[in-house]
Parts: sequence; C-alpha cells; structure tokens
Amino acid sequence: MTMRYWVVGGEYRDPGFSLLVPGTATVAGPFADERRARTEWTRLSRCPERGPAAMVRYSIAAEAVH
Repeated sequence: MTMRYWVVGGEYRDPGFSLLVPGTATVAGPFADERRARTEWTRLSRCPERGPAAMVRYSIAAEAVH
C-alpha cells in the first residue's frame, strides 16, 4: 500500500483549537514520504514572519492510496 502525507492546519480562534480563523486554513501536499511532510510541518509551525504562534497548529495526515 502506498501512502501520501498532507500538512493541514492554520490559526485558531481559541486555545482549544476548535475553530479556525477564516482565511488561515492551509493544506500542503501531497508528500510522497513522511520526512518531506515533517519538513513542511516544521516550516509552517515555526514561520518567524507570523510572529507569536501560540494559536497556530498544524498536523500531518496520512492517506492510504490503493
């Protein structure tokens, strides 16, 4: 089974990470391997031009491709 990886997330309105701030949703990918997805996750999570990132969260999602 082949896997694809996606990085999804954005800036959230609350510390419970339940609602995204409109216009901040991000989907990056697909990536052929988890290492490349993790590199993008790091870049998005630690992006210095965004300023403090306490309300920013990204996750890596794996998709099985048949």
